[in-house]
Amino acid sequence: MQSATHVNMNLGWTVQIYNIAEALPNLINPFFMLPLLAVLRLRARDLVGFTFLQFISHLPVVLLLVWLLGMTFDFVPPVMPK
Repeated sequence: MQSATHVNMNLGWTVQIYNIAEALPNLINPFFMLPLLAVLRLRARDLVGFTFLQFISHLPVVLLLVWLLGMTFDFVPPVMPK
């Protein structure tokens, strides 16, 4: 949050960017799919190609939207309560 304040970035949008950066790698390594893999009797290699393709196709779109939407919010400096 300190670095976001230094570059005058909206703090709420900074949290959303952090969430996006945490969610994108799930398209490569879908750990949330482990129970489904067991139920469907698939191997991880059956899904890795598909998930990597999703990552490659969504990454530019997500980065463009983060950049564009990040410019729409005004910077509001944090206020220390008294």
